[in-house]
Amino acid sequence: MAQRRLIDRVPVVRQLRQSVGLQRGMLVAGLVLTAIFVLCAILAPWIAPYSYSQLSGPDGNFGAQQAPSAAHPLGTTVGGYDVLSRVIWGAQTALWVVIVAIVLSVFLGILLGLISGYFGGWIDRVLVVIADAIYAFPTLLLAIVVAIAISGGQSQLWSGILAAAASITVVFIPQYFRVVRAEVVRVKSEAFVESARVIGASAPRIMFRHVLRNSTRTLPLIVTLNASEAISTLAALGFLGFGIEPTSAAEWGYDLNKSISDVAAGIWWTAIPPGIAIVMTVLGVTLIGESLNDLADPRLRARRRATSAKTPADAVAASQPVAREELGEVP
Repeated sequence: MAQRRLIDRVPVVRQLRQSVGLQRGMLVAGLVLTAIFVLCAILAPWIAPYSYSQLSGPDGNFGAQQAPSAAHPLGTTVGGYDVLSRVIWGAQTALWVVIVAIVLSVFLGILLGLISGYFGGWIDRVLVVIADAIYAFPTLLLAIVVAIAISGGQSQLWSGILAAAASITVVFIPQYFRVVRAEVVRVKSEAFVESARVIGASAPRIMFRHVLRNSTRTLPLIVTLNASEAISTLAALGFLGFGIEPTSAAEWGYDLNKSISDVAAGIWWTAIPPGIAIVMTVLGVTLIGESLNDLADPRLRARRRATSAKTPADAVAASQPVAREELGEVP
């Protein structure tokens, strides 16, 4: 029993057991696509035939716009790079940007939302106005402005990753801020928080020990949805020419931009692979996020349990409100 409970605590495992039918299929498909993306990113130095900036091999230069062959299964780009290698290395660049952007936005968004919701007053009003102002800007336009301000539009590997991640972080912070602030405002009026104040607990202890623990249960859903949006934003920045230089890292959006003229000339192999990589990665992460969102809805869970109940009494019991412990609230 203890081993089973430990396994159930692993992210997505409990949700996978709860899912049924089409919902389980969507979740499994998302997990498979995301796993392929992550494995390609981690194993890129070993599974990629060539380096992302390599232009020649033992037999000389690769050549530009070469058709798929045994040496180059997906052909070469207009710049003379191996398409398959660029696609695999591009997964690593995307993964780094997603990790940095999500970590920064989650940390700053949670911290600001916790301070704003707990203390209220003028601090709350100022932060809400700033968050709403940022949230009102078009996402891609704001990311372009931040990328230009940080790196001037083109940069090396790590400076480009940080610039792209920072531009995406600015877009995501208001989302985490608003969600956490709303939860903190609700939780801070609960009885266990008042009890902590009565016994003399300090404000930081109440904030981080009691309030924060009960205000972040919906964040994993937002993280998965934002991860797909981060990949799309990174690809858009690269496509518009504000990404990482091709000699510093592989980036799907940049490669897609350089293949526009090839498509008109009937050269399909330079555009389809990076385009499929973007679509499949975004689709996989989105399927996970949407499936987790459905499974986290108490009404959908109750409806599913009521449908699968064997007796009328089971159906009535299954339709009862979900307990606070099941929602993840702890004193």
